[in-house]
Amino acid sequence: MVNNTLPNNGNMRFSLRVLALVLGFGLTSTAMASSGGDKPNPGEFIIHHIADAHDIHLWGDGPTAVHIPLPVISYAPEYGFDVFSSASLLHHGEDHVDMSDHGTEGAHADHGHHTEGGHGAGEYHSHKTDLTYHLDGDGVLHAKNAAGSTVEKMYDLSISKSVLGMFIVILIMMLIFPRVGSAYKKRKGQAPKGLQNALEPLILFIRDEVAVPSIGEKKADRYLPFLLTTFFFIFLCNLLGLVPFIGAFNVTGTVGVTLTLATFVFIITTVSGNRHYWGHIFWPPGVPLPIKLILVPVEVVGILLKPTVLMIRLTANIGAGHIIILALTFLVFIISDYGTHMAAGIGTGIFSVLFMIFMYFIELLVAFLQAYVFTLLAALYFGDATQEAHH
Repeated sequence: MVNNTLPNNGNMRFSLRVLALVLGFGLTSTAMASSGGDKPNPGEFIIHHIADAHDIHLWGDGPTAVHIPLPVISYAPEYGFDVFSSASLLHHGEDHVDMSDHGTEGAHADHGHHTEGGHGAGEYHSHKTDLTYHLDGDGVLHAKNAAGSTVEKMYDLSISKSVLGMFIVILIMMLIFPRVGSAYKKRKGQAPKGLQNALEPLILFIRDEVAVPSIGEKKADRYLPFLLTTFFFIFLCNLLGLVPFIGAFNVTGTVGVTLTLATFVFIITTVSGNRHYWGHIFWPPGVPLPIKLILVPVEVVGILLKPTVLMIRLTANIGAGHIIILALTFLVFIISDYGTHMAAGIGTGIFSVLFMIFMYFIELLVAFLQAYVFTLLAALYFGDATQEAHH
């Protein structure tokens, strides 16, 4: 009798949790409507949360927003380096507050001060370089000199949200893989256990199902360190983006990150290319001359197109998953007219929450699949570049 009721109790607890989430959406909508604030734009809301930023925005808006500022590192050849906190530049939800009549406010430091100008835009003035920094509407850092002119040659080397996410993943990999390697040396010939046992299936999968079939058994070991590093880096970055309440990291959905990964694949492929590989590109054997005049340009474009496809595929697939989940969240507010129609909000919330749970599990699968696809295609490119001529 007890066993028969346990599943029902479990279902009831699950239903209550879902109901709590739905009511939470409804209450939030009511609070937004009663606050008298402007209705947020769905597109801007979603892009803001998936885009790279100089801070980690946890929750809230306006003066009550909770965010973690990150270091801003700027370098201008004519002025030198500046390092300061992004808290001086960030004002979440204050875009409609005009403080230009109130002058400059304090927050002075030994090396600079924080000002608030029109439209609530934060500014930071450095006494070291005499430059004034601010972020534009897209979150891009700009600097002006003492004369008020924009500094054209200025490089933003800041530890942004995506950079921090990469550092976290790199730290995790540096902590995990040396221990796994040490375990293999100490327990040579023995059955794996613990962390070694958890990672060995993935390591063997990349070696036996990706590297060896694509490159060949003799040459696979040469590229295996890069392939393993790439696979686990992308996989862990994807998983980091699915951890809730830590700022919605979107590392592999950032073009700069995927562009760098694709560039490494391009460089390795180009350097590894043998005579047979380059011969098929610039002078395909057995092809009539008129066809070669058409085929050779296509092959040359393909050299650049392959890493470009790698970059776009990874960025688009990871970014699309975050966009869908955020769009489903915002759907509750739109249908309920931001709390005006509570019944519609609760009804939409039930659908949105269930579909978000489904999409979340799909994203877990996509996190692995995109790491696998990127690694597989990279291995195929390496295999093509090192393939020997058939006699």
